[in-house]
Amino acid sequence: MARWSLPDPAKYLAAFPSIAKAFGGKAFESGTAYMANGITGVALWLPPGARSDEESLTRLFDENTDNDIKEDMQRIFEQMEKFHPTEPHWYLPMIGVDPVHQGAGAGAALMTEALKAVDRNGSMAYLESSNPRNISLYQRHGFEVIGEIQSGSSPVLRPMLRRAQY
Repeated sequence: MARWSLPDPAKYLAAFPSIAKAFGGKAFESGTAYMANGITGVALWLPPGARSDEESLTRLFDENTDNDIKEDMQRIFEQMEKFHPTEPHWYLPMIGVDPVHQGAGAGAALMTEALKAVDRNGSMAYLESSNPRNISLYQRHGFEVIGEIQSGSSPVLRPMLRRAQY
């Protein structure tokens, strides 16, 4: 989704750190940012009550996306909000593994470690995946696809929910 919304490599590299901070920066404050094997991968989890910085996200995407997809971006954010659980939950706004290390278990390790905290808390977990290859990873960790989000030329974003596991 990030590469679709920022197709110009220079704009992507310039804007992505601020976008990552707005989406998941509160994970650092909450101690729920996870790192795998010397930064081969990271997952930014927001615990119940923590939210992404919606105002900054809107501004960043407005400033950096091409005019022809701005309306689609707004529709995507509106659809994301409709699927987002209203009860207390953990939210995974961002996860990534260095392409050189993909397929070696870093993503699974990140999910396993973070979900220990989720389960201790007795809460549900929620995420959206724009990468079809990641769906099976999330399903192995108990997530279920609960819908599809898409607008215009955007990739399909799949909201996924994992019920509390005790």
